[in-house]
Amino acid sequence: MSAPVKSALSDIGATSCAPEVSVVEISHVSKYFAKVVANKDVSLTVHAGEVVALLGENGAGKSTIMKILYGLYGKDEGTIKICGEERQIKSPADAMRLGIAMIQQHFSLVPTHTATENIILGNVHGYIPLNECNNRIRALAEKYGFDIPVDKKVGELAVGVQQKIEILKALYIDARILIMDEPTAVLTPQESEVLMQFIHDFTNQGNSVVFITHKLKEVMEVADRIVVMRNGVVVDTVRRAETNEQQLARLMIGQEIVPPERDQTLDYENATAVLELNNISLALKGTSACVESVSFTVHEGEIFGIAGVSGNGQDELCDILCGARQPTCGEIRFLGRDITNESIRARIESGIGYVPVDRYRDAMVMDMTLAENMLLKSSFSTHWQNRGFIRQKALNRYTTEKIAEHRVKATGPSDTARSLSGGNQQKIVLAREVDLGKKLLIFNQPTRGLDMGAVDRIHKVILEEKERKKAVLLISTELTELFELCDRIAVMYRGRLMGVFHNGEKTTAEIGLLMAGVSEKQEVKA
Repeated sequence: MSAPVKSALSDIGATSCAPEVSVVEISHVSKYFAKVVANKDVSLTVHAGEVVALLGENGAGKSTIMKILYGLYGKDEGTIKICGEERQIKSPADAMRLGIAMIQQHFSLVPTHTATENIILGNVHGYIPLNECNNRIRALAEKYGFDIPVDKKVGELAVGVQQKIEILKALYIDARILIMDEPTAVLTPQESEVLMQFIHDFTNQGNSVVFITHKLKEVMEVADRIVVMRNGVVVDTVRRAETNEQQLARLMIGQEIVPPERDQTLDYENATAVLELNNISLALKGTSACVESVSFTVHEGEIFGIAGVSGNGQDELCDILCGARQPTCGEIRFLGRDITNESIRARIESGIGYVPVDRYRDAMVMDMTLAENMLLKSSFSTHWQNRGFIRQKALNRYTTEKIAEHRVKATGPSDTARSLSGGNQQKIVLAREVDLGKKLLIFNQPTRGLDMGAVDRIHKVILEEKERKKAVLLISTELTELFELCDRIAVMYRGRLMGVFHNGEKTTAEIGLLMAGVSEKQEVKA
């Protein structure tokens, strides 16, 4: 470790709090962004050797209060004490000197640098003995059971390995308080288990972890205490042993969540094949195939799921299906008709609805009104035209109906898309695509980044469309979502399908191994 970091830590004594003193004590902290209240009168404590879960919906203020602790934001009111002493944390450098590190949802790694270079970045000066640093990082990784190729470029490594490098960056500076923001969002189940084991080992040494999440199962697995936030305030603090998932869900959103029921009686032999893919491949210039020999069929009244860690060809497959890219080879059939070379407009007119993964980039125009966004993909339709002019009153009535039907929190059709929360924006996209998709609906991670209330609504809509005998293709990184909704589940790894299985045929662990590229044959050999 570099001398500057080591001396700063020893000076403030952040690594040796008295047992009766809280490691972190946040008292009556508030944060405002113009007229928006991000945090209001937030108080919480973290003790040595403790995992505190910060639980809440998106926009509840969880990440904001931790960014204040880490020095990314300045507080407007309140105090922060570290080991009983009030501290002014004005930057991440101040936080790191106090033994605080934060692993954010989006990694801050330099892809062209090696693992070691990323870990020591900013903590070494002058001549760098790289072999010595490699050995030191290798020893640190082995201490925590991490298998890290220290001399490989980060851009060549899997997402799970990149997260371990982020953790090692914190361990390298002797961080004793580790803030983790949605740390399992991009991990396979096996990688999540490794992370949970690390958290247990880390806190058993007297260190502390603040775990920011909206996933109830993770909270019940790893937390000692749970701080529940809603609308920028702390609504309750409970011990894990004294609560359950149902109570936590009520605290998070203020109402009961009832899991949707799934009809499991689909007759595949007699069901109409709506979407058929035969050996679809896509090879981009100068790269290996990002979609390779993909074949599957989605039937009328079926929800067909595709599991996989992000970046394994799912987005490219969706581009092919909606017509944004032409496959290098293979055939797409829709209701028995070859649509491989048909345009995007032709596919929309055929009855295909598509909810893309990035609504900001691909599904909405943020400065347009909700009515204009509802019109985006059907502006060519004579239904909305009168002698070349938009039938604005009819469009407004239609949008108002959809706002009510999908419980969108908006004042009316003239609201801009930008003025809505992420969950309400997604509901508008969903409302439009469900109407356009008369026969087939394609969902690419439709609940990513949404709170439990919005997720619950979207799940119910998907099941309602299945009841209407539409074919549904659901791509998700959340296995619980796929197990809850799908009739069959395929696993995608590096552009290939690792298999297609009926729901219940494979366990979460078995699906997780396939997501990591471990085939059933390899598993047997192991």
